[in-house]
Amino acid sequence: MLQSINSFFKKHLNPTEEGDSDENAVDKIHLACAALMIELCKADQSIDEIELRKMSSILQNQFELPEDTLQELFDLAQQEADEATSVYQFTSLINDSYDQAAKIVLIKNMWEVAFADGNLDRYEDHLIRKVAELLYISHSDFIKTKLAVKNTQLFT
Repeated sequence: MLQSINSFFKKHLNPTEEGDSDENAVDKIHLACAALMIELCKADQSIDEIELRKMSSILQNQFELPEDTLQELFDLAQQEADEATSVYQFTSLINDSYDQAAKIVLIKNMWEVAFADGNLDRYEDHLIRKVAELLYISHSDFIKTKLAVKNTQLFT
């Protein structure tokens, strides 16, 4: 599994000899965000195709990835999510790299995935709440993003 992640970074990056390049750090964040969204898709014990399509659309728009890179990121994120014992490893990386506004956008994106199938499962809600707490998102911002996405879903 580590080899596949390493080969992904080597294929798409030219890291410097001094350690991770800025692009490498960005791709690790992409992987962390994708893994959180996959965890969200699995939270209700059924992976819904509508949620997966929404997640792919969000990742492609947010990170401006070509289709082949997106698929590779998706596959690696699935492996990471399957092997993770906690979401902390993902939120820790995001905390180190994202500012507050970017974290709120991530939570908003997670709500969009959760509401994509027209049904918010309690386990999806719980996972987003847990991620928001680990990202130090205020409860008011957590609720505002939830209601904004929910209201948008009602009118589309």
